[in-house]
Amino acid sequence: MAKEKINALVDGGKATAGPPLGPKLGPLGINVGQLINDINEATKEFEGIKVPVDVIIDTEAKTWEIKVGSPPTSQLLFKEINISKGSGIAWSEKEEEDKKPIVGDVSKEIILKIAKIKHDAMGTRTIKNAVKNVVGTCVSAGLTVEGKHPKEVQKEIDEGAWDDIIKE
Repeated sequence: MAKEKINALVDGGKATAGPPLGPKLGPLGINVGQLINDINEATKEFEGIKVPVDVIIDTEAKTWEIKVGSPPTSQLLFKEINISKGSGIAWSEKEEEDKKPIVGDVSKEIILKIAKIKHDAMGTRTIKNAVKNVVGTCVSAGLTVEGKHPKEVQKEIDEGAWDDIIKE
């Protein structure tokens, strides 16, 4: 049994037979259109988000298995606050207030929601650590957390200020 594994990052619910999938699938002699439909069905809940997909193809039987991964934390944040991308510039605490590349603000509730979604994929032992990872993503994305610099929020989390909403 010959198997091929293809990894790709696709737009949830909107994969196409073009790149990145089409060029990899074409030579395998499978029904590419049906596979694309199956990928779109499997990823439709992530519409508007790029999501990692693994496709394991049995090239002899012409069958496949689709494994949908967890979308990147940044993509989940952007979807929740309805922006298309981050600032592209990681900000430091030393920047002048008016020059910080802030593109959005995230609530505690959104941070916690994403931490719970990503907890297993992150490999963190606790939800609190997952929350800190999500807040860390805000640094590189140019997002504040309830109007504060993400590094300040991480310190607050360490000091227990979020313990009331983080329930392990």
